[in-house]
Amino acid sequence: MTVTRTPHPTDTVSLVAPGRRRRSRTSSIFPRRLDWFYVPALVLFAVFSIYPLISGVSLSLTNWNGYSRSKAFIGFDNYLRLLDDEVFRTALVNTLIYGVGSTIIQQVLGLGLAVVLDRVVRGASLLRAVIYLPVMVSPVVLGTMYYLIFRYNNGALNDLRAVFGAEQVAWLSDATVGITVIVIVNSLQFVGISMVIYLAGLQGVPTEYYEAAQLDGATWWQSFRSITLPLLQPAFATSIVLNLIGGLKLFDVVQVLTGGGPGHSTHSVSTLIGETYFSNQAAGYSAAIGVVLFVLIVAATFVLNSLLSRKRVEL
Repeated sequence: MTVTRTPHPTDTVSLVAPGRRRRSRTSSIFPRRLDWFYVPALVLFAVFSIYPLISGVSLSLTNWNGYSRSKAFIGFDNYLRLLDDEVFRTALVNTLIYGVGSTIIQQVLGLGLAVVLDRVVRGASLLRAVIYLPVMVSPVVLGTMYYLIFRYNNGALNDLRAVFGAEQVAWLSDATVGITVIVIVNSLQFVGISMVIYLAGLQGVPTEYYEAAQLDGATWWQSFRSITLPLLQPAFATSIVLNLIGGLKLFDVVQVLTGGGPGHSTHSVSTLIGETYFSNQAAGYSAAIGVVLFVLIVAATFVLNSLLSRKRVEL
């Protein structure tokens, strides 16, 4: 008796020779074509980021003056020179003040404005646009506006003091006052960035959490402390890192308002780099300062991301 087996629909017949595997058009062609889309971005990143970084590091190991064709390799002499440079230490301390001070002010003001505007319905869009508008203005233009307010002769603030019989004050010539003015000006210009980030974070918090808290008899402050702040950790991480990086590399406002101040008292590391290169004609030493600033920003960003990522709360 012969038994015949009816072919099952799932049975397939291989037409490929043994030992050879047919290549899928999807797995062989599409990914290869997709990979080419990364090439323009990689080229731009290499040309405008990697190459300048490598060139800066190599330049910091020379004594090039920025103009002549000849330059000699001097190793780490420029970095050793930084250890005894009083002007660099002053600029480094000022840079930390600009970065940390501006970051703290922007977080407090930005979060406060975001909480208020998240609740206000009438005119909220207009207020958001007005607060964010300074971000769109060039720091040079904004710095010039504030310079006309704080300058000694014919400054708006001193002219106002003269109306009331008070003496003129050299606001930007004093190191402490000048640094304070720079921190405030930088904070007021970029507080809109923090406000937008926190607004986005607040709008992503489910309203059910607040409704449940109200049913349990929680006050506004208890809800804000126990619900809003923990769920805003991703927004905190983004805003703090962005503001800190911007403050550490601050250049425009410092240059326009004080130009480094008397005795280099208000210099940031960025303005010191420009003065060292163009005024002192020490391109190699200027590059070494730039490398130190780059390492400082990378280290600060890495530490902040590590600390803030541990505290994130997921919904």
